[in-house]
Amino acid sequence: MSHPSTDTPAHDTDPSAAGSKRKPHSAFMLLGMTAGLGVILVLLLMVFIMPLLKSGAHDLSVGLAGTPAVVDDFEQALVTAAPDAYAPQRYDSEQDLRDAILDREIVGGFVVEDSGVHALVTSAGSATISGTLAGTANAIGQVTDSAVTVEDVVPLPPSDPTGVGIGGLAFPLVFGGIVPVVAFRKILPRSNGWYLAGLFTFAVVGGTIVAAVLTYAFGSVDTGFWAVAASVAMGIAALAFPLAGLQKLFGAKGFTIGAMAMMFLGNPLAGISTTSAWLPTGLGAFGQILPPGAAGTLVRSAAYFQGAGGLVAACTLAVWIVVGLALYAVGMRRAGLGTPKTAAPVPAT
Repeated sequence: MSHPSTDTPAHDTDPSAAGSKRKPHSAFMLLGMTAGLGVILVLLLMVFIMPLLKSGAHDLSVGLAGTPAVVDDFEQALVTAAPDAYAPQRYDSEQDLRDAILDREIVGGFVVEDSGVHALVTSAGSATISGTLAGTANAIGQVTDSAVTVEDVVPLPPSDPTGVGIGGLAFPLVFGGIVPVVAFRKILPRSNGWYLAGLFTFAVVGGTIVAAVLTYAFGSVDTGFWAVAASVAMGIAALAFPLAGLQKLFGAKGFTIGAMAMMFLGNPLAGISTTSAWLPTGLGAFGQILPPGAAGTLVRSAAYFQGAGGLVAACTLAVWIVVGLALYAVGMRRAGLGTPKTAAPVPAT
């Protein structure tokens, strides 16, 4: 008696089926990749070059003090000489004006009397802005036939008269925040506690090294060594811990996106060399939200102004550190939930 066959018929592999999913021609791939890289190049030029092209004096907060009638005339001359460049604020006395400069409430000011104009600038705050204020005072003095004197209230150290030392911190800060995340994960792949301890230790050591170089090698800092070291350490930590958290929570993609954002947004928008006041208004404010910009502001305040004007920057960096640790904790919890539990062995009977 014959039984019906239960064998399933064999399906022949159709060579044309595999061919239907073939890759695009190499020429199209070459053109597509070239176009994509070209777009990225344009974006990089926009991010790095556009802020420089659009930077300049715009609504700079400056103070005015002196004889009221003379101040009125000077303010009008200031608006005429540099439209939209300054946002003048009046002070009752020269001392009040000086105090506001030292507190970093304004970038400089003008004491105006019948005898002439006395410009107060701070090259330690920004050599670029100080030069602009001095130039404006001289231009108005020529027009009004007034004597002009310029006083640098907070000068840069003689060893670094242009402020190159602190002005060049943006890239080292970003680099110092990114590299430890990769390096310590490489040597401590399974220990979360030691990994985070490594990031913290490097932030402290890195801050001290940078402060030592700025002080003893470059001569960019005269006082406040430990305050500068702590500021740099906070900047490194505010970069490293969020990147570590993104890596723990989202993997390599999270780290890559975070590192690129800090490198290509945080770096050019930090405004460390000129301060954020010199950048376009929106970009300067955005740059201060990111760790490189906040770190630059805090370092400058610690180095030259006894910490004045650095509170917001310090709080910003602290928030980034806390957020980074929170992301890392969430990543640890998610990794723990995703790990299958090993079943307990059944005792033999």
